[in-house]
Amino acid sequence: MDLVLALDLMGGRVVHGARGERATYRPLLVPGIPSADPPAIVTALSPRYLYIADLDRIMGKGDHDEAIRACARLTGRSYVDRGIRSPGDYLAGENLVNVVGTETGGPDLGRYPGGFLSVDVRDGKVIPRGEDPLEILALAGEWPFGGCIFLNLGSVGTAAGLPPGLGEIRDSCEKTLFYGGGVASVEDLERLRDAGFDGAIVATAVHRGAIPREWVRRGSLC
Repeated sequence: MDLVLALDLMGGRVVHGARGERATYRPLLVPGIPSADPPAIVTALSPRYLYIADLDRIMGKGDHDEAIRACARLTGRSYVDRGIRSPGDYLAGENLVNVVGTETGGPDLGRYPGGFLSVDVRDGKVIPRGEDPLEILALAGEWPFGGCIFLNLGSVGTAAGLPPGLGEIRDSCEKTLFYGGGVASVEDLERLRDAGFDGAIVATAVHRGAIPREWVRRGSLC
């Protein structure tokens, strides 16, 4: 199972927050790393795989395209959610996989030509329209996406652990499937692996030392 390090970008810096409450996000302070500059963080942590959320562009307040490309060049692969609203919004770059989030992608997700689909979930429902996430994951089998992310926004940044029903989530999607939001420990990673997930998006547990940085550098669970 792949381990993917998450970076949230806002105001030119890597930020940390919880539960998707973006007004409360603050620059990320990582022991031993004196800067919240995105390429500096990526260089210091040296992840094999990266997930980048451009919160400014998701909220319609600018973008971090230059920093995203610089970070992606430092990785084996970077999955990038930058608030795509139409197929023309895809960003070209080395080692870069575009992610279309349900938060911004609009009602016709079948029009997108590829990349990954992020099923953005809060309180058990897909935002912004409140669908059942299992239904959207099943429909994604008919769309051109190469894989999906089940993103539990209400648990992002909390290290709160995993929800019940992981097997049901996995079984609803016939494509490559990652899980993100609240992953707190090695035990959580093992539960995701055993449920059949192809990848886990992690951040807070890595910064707190609950998941070894070496695993993120290797990009996989041992």
